[in-house]
Amino acid sequence: MENLNQKGLSRRDFVRRSVSGVAGTVLLPTILSSCSNWKGANDRVVVGHIGVGSRGTDELMSYFLPLREALNIAVCDTFKQRRDDTATKINQFYKENKFTADECKAYLDMDELLARKDIDVVHITTCDHWHVLAAIKAARAGKHIMLAKPLGLSYPQDMMLAKELKANNVKFHYGTQQRTCDHMKLAYDLIHDGAIGEIGRADVWAPGLNNVPSPVCNEVPVPADFDFDRWTGPAPLRPYCPDRVTNNSSWFNYDYSIGFLGGWGAHPLDILVWILNDKVNGNYTCEGTGQYWAPGGLYNNILSWDLNCKYVSGLEVHFVSADVASKEMLNYRAVKESNGTTFYGTKGYISVSRSSAQSDIPEINQKLNNFPKNSNGGIKSENNTMGRRFLLVAQGKEPELCPLDEAIISDTISHMGDIAIRTGRKVTWDPKAGEVVGDPEANKLYTREMRTPYVM
Repeated sequence: MENLNQKGLSRRDFVRRSVSGVAGTVLLPTILSSCSNWKGANDRVVVGHIGVGSRGTDELMSYFLPLREALNIAVCDTFKQRRDDTATKINQFYKENKFTADECKAYLDMDELLARKDIDVVHITTCDHWHVLAAIKAARAGKHIMLAKPLGLSYPQDMMLAKELKANNVKFHYGTQQRTCDHMKLAYDLIHDGAIGEIGRADVWAPGLNNVPSPVCNEVPVPADFDFDRWTGPAPLRPYCPDRVTNNSSWFNYDYSIGFLGGWGAHPLDILVWILNDKVNGNYTCEGTGQYWAPGGLYNNILSWDLNCKYVSGLEVHFVSADVASKEMLNYRAVKESNGTTFYGTKGYISVSRSSAQSDIPEINQKLNNFPKNSNGGIKSENNTMGRRFLLVAQGKEPELCPLDEAIISDTISHMGDIAIRTGRKVTWDPKAGEVVGDPEANKLYTREMRTPYVM
């Protein structure tokens, strides 16, 4: 699958050129040497995009629009300007490149987009509390799914999604893009080849917050071009204010998520689950402490945590927020990134982050750092690999790289941490039973009521 973004153009530059404004000119013809090389429509995967805010548009422009095999013909969002602007940018791109394509249409109702028979796959980057519900709708419509992280707020809903994927023969691709990084794949291979011996423990850390104040929500009328009820969806309907419908509110308000415990924790926890799947798929206990946003504002999730998980396999996992990690835990790290996963074996360790890696075994450390670096000294990654890999999965050309069952495992670790902190006690998760052992109160925290009519 050919990538149109391989000629030294950075992701930031590519996105800047692609999204130069509705009235601006899309400059990508300079990347395309000849439009005659585009494949016929029957050879392409037809893509619909649900949720085109900042992240959704970034992924659309970086992961999908540069690929010859992707045909992007539909977008959906509750903000009219977002959906209209994004559809216009896609149409401009195809027009500037003299490529004949159906007009990209903008939708308010995702059900209308999903009802289209010509759409093969959907790329879902809604606000967090819509992720699993939108994916269930897509699975029932028979569309292959690339779903943004984190996963869900309700374990029964996660299980419903698994059931619908199987019943409708739908492929799933979880949006934790670090599995496509070359240094992550090398770490996977080295650990599985026994390079650091038997692993008994792991450290996992991630950012706990954005450095922003928690706003007070003073109710105002809902703008005419925004569907607040549909944005709220299955969550409780609260008074509207602009601050409620931002990314930060979606991440840090408990109505919509469990904060960066899941939102950022999804990345390094996913690497843990990917590499140590055989050690993390059984019962485990979780206990620890955490801090919340100060009361009085919109944000009420946990923003700092220090958690310990112990698995029946014998594995011990220390999962903390970046502020906790920075105090002592990362003293051994040459590059103290705010996220990462360190695997400790009987022969030594391997530590991987988004753009760095190291080991205390010299020959392994040399291999981990033998990758091209960016101007900041970080390991380069090809930015639109996730889109390419998703299309290959959807076409049946390769197995699922980021499957749902592993997404559920990593997401549940975040939820057990949230539940342990909120209840103030050790909890034990039994994945076979799908419940916290002997703790009805804890189990209620891993289920969410869905507001009518946004129910499954």
